[in-house]
Amino acid sequence: MDLFNVLSLIGGIALFLFGMSVMGDGLKKIAGGKMEMILEQLTKNPIKGVLLGAVVTAVIQSSAATTVMVIGFVNSGIMQLVQGVGIIMGANIGTTATAWILSLSGITGENIFLQLLKPSSFSPVVAFIGVLLTMFGNTEKRNDIGKILLGFAVLMYGMTSMSDAVSPLSESETFANFLTTLRNPVVGIIAGVILTVVMQSSSASIGILEALCMTGAISYGTAIPIILGQNIGGCSTAMISAIGAKKKAQRAAFIHLYFNVVGVVIFCVIFYILNAFLRFNFLDNAASTYGVALFHTLFNIATMLILLPIKNVLIKLSELTIKDDAEDAEEEGYTAELKMLDERFLEQPPFALAQCVAVSNRMAELTEKSIKLSTDLIRDYDKKKAKKVVALEEAIDRYEDNLGTYLVKLSSRPMKREENEKVSMILHIITNFERMSDHALNIKETADELKEKGLDFSNKGREEITTFMNALNHITTMTVKAYTTKDIKLAKEVEPLEDVIDGLNEKAKKHHIKRLQKGKCTIELGILLEDLLINFERVSDHCSNVAVAMIQTAEDSYDTHEYLDTLKEEATPEFEEMYNKYNEMYKI
Repeated sequence: MDLFNVLSLIGGIALFLFGMSVMGDGLKKIAGGKMEMILEQLTKNPIKGVLLGAVVTAVIQSSAATTVMVIGFVNSGIMQLVQGVGIIMGANIGTTATAWILSLSGITGENIFLQLLKPSSFSPVVAFIGVLLTMFGNTEKRNDIGKILLGFAVLMYGMTSMSDAVSPLSESETFANFLTTLRNPVVGIIAGVILTVVMQSSSASIGILEALCMTGAISYGTAIPIILGQNIGGCSTAMISAIGAKKKAQRAAFIHLYFNVVGVVIFCVIFYILNAFLRFNFLDNAASTYGVALFHTLFNIATMLILLPIKNVLIKLSELTIKDDAEDAEEEGYTAELKMLDERFLEQPPFALAQCVAVSNRMAELTEKSIKLSTDLIRDYDKKKAKKVVALEEAIDRYEDNLGTYLVKLSSRPMKREENEKVSMILHIITNFERMSDHALNIKETADELKEKGLDFSNKGREEITTFMNALNHITTMTVKAYTTKDIKLAKEVEPLEDVIDGLNEKAKKHHIKRLQKGKCTIELGILLEDLLINFERVSDHCSNVAVAMIQTAEDSYDTHEYLDTLKEEATPEFEEMYNKYNEMYKI
């Protein structure tokens, strides 16, 4: 094998990888969001999970992409870890479709039909059609189909180039000696792992192996360990994608790894012990591209059949590897109350409503906690607190989704008028709590920026912000307490404090402009201050909405604007007294 063969091999690999990338991107675009939607709506049936995982992977031509999708769903809470196991197993089976496509390069024979099946015969036609569709297709879909065809043709041309480049190896004694070392199962598996990790694609490494097989120099005794290693190496992309994800998502990546490692160990123990006694003569035969594809498929199907019934063992292994700490247990506990929303309770609307009240109370408490943590970050930044704000926002989103859906179902059941009104009130209120958590996340992001850029407000500016945050935490705590204890009297104290906070907002802006004019503050800090003030005021507005909804439901009055206008225009002595008390308490 001379220098020109090496250059041809490098060019073939480059074309192969490029073609695979182009074809994969085109397939993903054609699929759109349908594949993600199918996986997202998956039931807990593991067999369906395996089938869908296999089909999705066969369509998008990437087990790594499917596994990364699963990791993303588990990370976001859309999918439970136990649901992801079947999909991951199916992805391993689906990825073998690529090996079968590539095996077409190994077709031999003089029959015209066999000749037409060879990539060298049909790839030019496929490429020509692909070019026409890409250049002249008047719709995005036709362009995408053109890219798929072009990618496929380039992939197959790269495969042919690789096989032609390595053909002299069949006569190389050095290469033959090297292959002899790979017959050792451990060495062969390690070689397969390294090749796949370097290529970052099990399909690409299988393609290289099949190209070598076409030289006739690779025996099944050498190919089998390499294929086993390629299965393990194919987990590297998913492992990398799980870095920085939540513990459950990291466990999904480890389940993918353990599935392949355990499968390889079981196969090696059984196969090589039997070989020691029975001597499998076929191991000395030259491996064909079809043989590689067949073994790749059978191995993954067999592993799935063995491990699917004991999938909980894989889950347990992943849990032992990635252990929960106190912080993770706390985050898991955020949404524990959602289990109270059992569909069976809908048959007893009063009881179901009581469950909704309890769950909404928990949502309110989490919202209060998120506001407190986010304002603490402005005072004294802490990475753990910042992480908790993100976790709380995600949990509160789930509360709104689950509780909102449940309340809508409940509203269709026969209930008393006051119960229907309560359902409407809760629906309105949980929307406000969810938006408050969004603003808490915004405050956290402003704190992130202040920390990253090493910025700080002037002493006077910090004093004003601290006063504002004290008022904000006060109104949030008051609102949550009023809601969870159903204290209408306390709810009536929210609006006077909200008025005071409106005034604080205006004063803080004016004071900042004065400091800016005197050169005591910068424009960059002014932008960040503006972001904070907007979020502070919005939180207080949502507190007002919650309190007003409570008062209106209690007083059987549902015109919010009329209520607030009347409240402020008439300014009862009680309102004035509370306003003055809070105005005195929070001066800047």
